[in-house]
Amino acid sequence: MGEKKTVLIVEDEKSIVDIIRFNLEKEGYAVLTAYDGEAGLAAAREKKPDLILLDVMLPKMIGFDVCRLLREEGDNVPVLLLTAREEEADKVLGLEIGADDYITKPFSMRELMARVKANIRRTVMQQGEAPQTQETAGGLSINEDSHQVYKRGRAVELTQREYELLTFLASRPGKVYSRVDLMEQVWNYGYVGDDVRTVDVTVRRLREKIEDDPASPALILTRRGVGYYFAEQ
Repeated sequence: MGEKKTVLIVEDEKSIVDIIRFNLEKEGYAVLTAYDGEAGLAAAREKKPDLILLDVMLPKMIGFDVCRLLREEGDNVPVLLLTAREEEADKVLGLEIGADDYITKPFSMRELMARVKANIRRTVMQQGEAPQTQETAGGLSINEDSHQVYKRGRAVELTQREYELLTFLASRPGKVYSRVDLMEQVWNYGYVGDDVRTVDVTVRRLREKIEDDPASPALILTRRGVGYYFAEQ
């Protein structure tokens, strides 16, 4: 079974924290809690959880700022934003600053658990195996053991979700995937509604990190009206 995965809940409503904690523990996760943004940031830095459930509206420091600071420090822990508002701008902002996903309150526990499971980092290092390095077009190399991506020898900092999207497309060059395909296969969601915007924002962030000219991409390409694909060598 290995060690339990740890989820940090950063949420100021105790009743919500208690019910999420109960459900996570029932699913076999270890749970840490914090009730304001500053405490959440400190816990994330100190305890290094496997995933953070992060409320947007928090005392002392809002969730967006907690997420932004962690990303600036190079911490790529999966972050799932809990947002009480349906505003599209909030969701896009959350993804722009490096959150992996968001879920809108009120949410069902079943949906939340599915998203936690889909976002929690897979255990990466297989002991004793030679590193698998995949060379792709455009001077990009992907080390599948360390989950590290290099552009012409320089390390590129990706979130877990960006990494998974890149490796999925790069391992199938020339094959076009619709946003719904990607939500199902990379995000592991069996239902997709308005969430397809998530794919567009993640592709845009990924292009900014790996393309020489993000406005005119050479690696992750768009087939208009169909979807996205990775350039063939």
